[in-house]
Amino acid sequence: MASFGVEQFPKFLPATVQQLVESASIATAQKIQQAEISTPLSNQPITTAYVHQGNGGTPFLLIHGFDSSALEFRRLLPLLSAENETWVVDLLGFGFTDRLTGVKFSPTAIKIHLYHFWKALIQKPVILVGASMGGAAALDFTLTYPDVVEKLVLIDSAGLVGGSPLVKFMFPPLDSWAAEFLRNSKVRQNISRAAYKNKELASVDAQLCAALHLEMPNWNTALIAFTKSGGYTAFRFKKLSQIHQPTLILWGDSDKILGTKDAPRFKRAIPNSKLIWIQDSGHVPHLEQPQITAQHLLEFRNKDFK
Repeated sequence: MASFGVEQFPKFLPATVQQLVESASIATAQKIQQAEISTPLSNQPITTAYVHQGNGGTPFLLIHGFDSSALEFRRLLPLLSAENETWVVDLLGFGFTDRLTGVKFSPTAIKIHLYHFWKALIQKPVILVGASMGGAAALDFTLTYPDVVEKLVLIDSAGLVGGSPLVKFMFPPLDSWAAEFLRNSKVRQNISRAAYKNKELASVDAQLCAALHLEMPNWNTALIAFTKSGGYTAFRFKKLSQIHQPTLILWGDSDKILGTKDAPRFKRAIPNSKLIWIQDSGHVPHLEQPQITAQHLLEFRNKDFK
């Protein structure tokens, strides 16, 4: 594995990565690697961005939210990897993973790509952790590949309300307008502020972490294609009842993005599940309360629910 010194970053990252100032952001960006992952989705391997740290235990595999990247876990990653093997992967169509022409960007393609990433690099059952849209992706993956997932963690998860409000704009020329709307720095700043209970955490560094991947080739075309696919539809309770893995549901008590009503609904729908509220946190407790989030994950690693 390549080694990067202080403020030296992988060459495939956009040059603006040099503007990061938070130590956790810098450290995570420096550790992002790429692997060529062969899948049935394309004749070409998909150059996939990921971070791998730590040793021992059932591996954690962390999945980011919509229009995000591995940098979303910059504060949680060092806490988990200090005690356990931990992986973070950029999903197909997102982050710093290549967006190949001809590949369909859809939930089905995402889970196929994720499976082949797991098969190539991890090759043993994982504790799958999904945040926001990543929670919906984790649910879909668990239902399709149950033998890969030993335990499941949902952090302020999507999955009980389907689709995206952007779908109605996804026809020319409004599809390009919608993508550019999401690229707008003021729009992203507003989203960032809404994600946190403590608005001071919506710093310039946080906004850069959330926007750095927008400079990757074909960001807009992949975003449009994924949104046109319909994104993740709502999972029915009957479907969620098929998840038999121990499932930990972590939810910020002040989530203004998804609200708080879905947390107990997930608890009712998934048979072997436990809900823990993260106090003084908005939509991203892994960023706002990383220590307590890591503590719950590490405790969950060691024991099931009674």
